[in-house]
Amino acid sequence: MSKLKIVGQPLPDMPWQDRPKDCKNVMWRYSENPIIPRDLLPTSNSIFNSAVVPFDGAYAGVFRCDDTNRRMVLHVGFSRDGIHWDINPEPLRFECGDSEIGEWVYGYDPRVACIEGRYYVTWCNGYHGPTIGVAWTDDFKTFHQLENAFLPYNRNGVMFPKKINGRFAMLSRPSDTGHTAFGDIFYSESPDLEYWGRHRFVMAPAPFEVSAWQCMKIGAGPIPIETSEGWLLIYHGVLRSCNGYVYAFGSALLDLDTPWKVTHRSGPYLISPREIYELTGDVPNVCFPCAALHDPDTGRLAVYYGCADTVTSLAFGYIPEIVEFTKRTNIL
Repeated sequence: MSKLKIVGQPLPDMPWQDRPKDCKNVMWRYSENPIIPRDLLPTSNSIFNSAVVPFDGAYAGVFRCDDTNRRMVLHVGFSRDGIHWDINPEPLRFECGDSEIGEWVYGYDPRVACIEGRYYVTWCNGYHGPTIGVAWTDDFKTFHQLENAFLPYNRNGVMFPKKINGRFAMLSRPSDTGHTAFGDIFYSESPDLEYWGRHRFVMAPAPFEVSAWQCMKIGAGPIPIETSEGWLLIYHGVLRSCNGYVYAFGSALLDLDTPWKVTHRSGPYLISPREIYELTGDVPNVCFPCAALHDPDTGRLAVYYGCADTVTSLAFGYIPEIVEFTKRTNIL
């Protein structure tokens, strides 16, 4: 995999910790996890499932900060090193020309994609049920909200970092109004970020006897990473165990030109709940990836993931190793 080409801006100073000497896993956890505690803000009950991107020589993010009313709220944050974060105590509020769309109900599980120099935010937006909100910003101060991408019910809206065939592209997971006990990943395109179509099926949960950790529902995680072997997608999967839902994450490769076509999909997970901060919290047994940073020159990858719907942690790996793992353990 030494000839693998990875697309992206250089990030030589991105968050990183070398693989522990006794670790044989493809990905490993940061030894100082969790990096963001649940009570970083005076009003926060929990901070998790959040988005991070390089910005202005440092890092910016949109964070899910459920407050002590247990309302799902978004906040903006900044960091010099991607590990220690200053999160604005005031909730993010979007500018919107349509008061019906712009009325705030709730928002959670954001992602941020940089496309042609502009930052696009997608999140699970409350509009008569969960749907995918879309907004853009140039400075992480003013956010311009657009039309919701889809009808309710939908979650896990994840945009690609470049246009596909001249159109914006997004992965999503149609759902229902509750704790969805099903979920396939779909692909959609838009010429203008208002009208979405060209919907295509991507993949469904795996059969229990093939890969149980992803047998109930799946959803896209961080923004896909472009490589010469295809789009590298980190995605979450859910097992319905005798003790409730268990959220883990694995990897897949999507065709570069037709990203709804999956070429490889990992059978084993990359990260699954194991540490105490993943096993215990408001929602036990959850590792939920929402953002990633990568450095093309070194192949380093840092994945930000929510733990037990309570705190935020980091896991590390090398993109060439993850691509090789995905192909070697392919269940397609």
